[in-house]
Amino acid sequence: MAEIIRHPKALAVNPLKSSAPAGAALAFLGIHRAMPIFHGSQGCTAFAKVFFVRHFREPIPLQTTAMDQVATVMNADDNVVQALATVCGKSKPSLVGLATTALAETQGTDIHRLVRNFRERHPQYDAIPVAAVNTPDFTGCLETGYASAVKSILDATVPNTAGTGLVGKRKKQVNLILGAHMTPGDVEAIKEWVELFGLRPVAVPDLADSLDGHLIPEDTTPVTLGGTPISELQTLGEAAATIVVGRSLKGAADLLAERTGVPDYRFDGLLGLEACDQLTATLAELAGIAVPEKLERHRAQLQDAMVDTHFMTGLRRVAIAADPDLLLQLSTLLASMGSEIVAAVAPVKAASLASLPTAQAHIGDLEDLEQLARAGGAELLIANSHAAATAARLGVPLLRAGMPQYDLVGGFCKTWVGYRGTRQALFDLANLVLQHHDTIAPHPSRYKYQTATPQAVAAGGH
Repeated sequence: MAEIIRHPKALAVNPLKSSAPAGAALAFLGIHRAMPIFHGSQGCTAFAKVFFVRHFREPIPLQTTAMDQVATVMNADDNVVQALATVCGKSKPSLVGLATTALAETQGTDIHRLVRNFRERHPQYDAIPVAAVNTPDFTGCLETGYASAVKSILDATVPNTAGTGLVGKRKKQVNLILGAHMTPGDVEAIKEWVELFGLRPVAVPDLADSLDGHLIPEDTTPVTLGGTPISELQTLGEAAATIVVGRSLKGAADLLAERTGVPDYRFDGLLGLEACDQLTATLAELAGIAVPEKLERHRAQLQDAMVDTHFMTGLRRVAIAADPDLLLQLSTLLASMGSEIVAAVAPVKAASLASLPTAQAHIGDLEDLEQLARAGGAELLIANSHAAATAARLGVPLLRAGMPQYDLVGGFCKTWVGYRGTRQALFDLANLVLQHHDTIAPHPSRYKYQTATPQAVAAGGH
């Protein structure tokens, strides 16, 4: 087990963490006709909107309760009730996602009580579910906010059907509860993976349908376009099984299992040959059929890529900074390919960090990553776009992963998971090493040679 080390610092010198409210908004954006609302100042919402627009290069629907100085000091309860009423009346969303910010949490806002107040004052909107979640900026990260929002979405929309005999009524339906480390490309690949076995996937949330980057006939839309419909969320208890990807979703998975009784299968990630084989075997068992030839071909292609790239990944010293689920997924792949993880940095502590294939896991920022990478002689860096300057100072290549990726077109929809996704990830890693071959220092030999002295040569020595 990896030892978890926290770096006590007065402040983040080069922040790695993305805020929990942004993570909650990301989950809400994967629901059809949803509207995320931040309970906080306008600046908090504007920052998150810019964060998403730079990453996805798409317009993002996001509203705010617009707390000002007076509301912050006196009372901002009416701001929440009024914001919910305005959004429900004008935009008519299928779901409202209400997330708190540091300002509201510091004030001591009881967000769930305010939702009850809204129901009492505006009963005409009772048909619109409201998923309220506590996500202060000063604790957690994008991953934890996302996981809390997914749990809140399930709590607000999935009826309690445990013990009613509905499990398996939809014999072909498989629920997919997917973590924050899944890109829209990943979600689409997993859905296609399930469909190859003749099964019907229902992803929660479905970012592949809402944030995959597609043109729409409308100029603007006040709510999310695409994503999981509320009608689909209400059928999760009739599915044959649930696939959960990401340890951060344990709370959401436990809630769904308790409320519906649907059996679930949990995975840390779907990157790498072993993880892909586990999901493929699970789907084959659920469908009751043999593995399709197409998947067998993809598996063989990955095996060939592993042979081709192990020269570039073997004994490669790598430094990684990411949220815990993504950090575990990437580290596991690299360790399986013979790389040495010389630095593993996460923004917050999580139970999954103990499973990292390295001696230590560090809780810190990008400054800590830079120091650890330099001390460990890192030859490759994996992190989001904020680490570009760090990689330049270290003189090593950077493979961009996670959020945000504002200096790489298409990075938001890259497919990492599955046989094909893993294959491409290995190619990307190998190509970075080849392109920077001249700047990567060679590995020192473990054998020590000494130059023979003239006296030793005269004496017949070597």
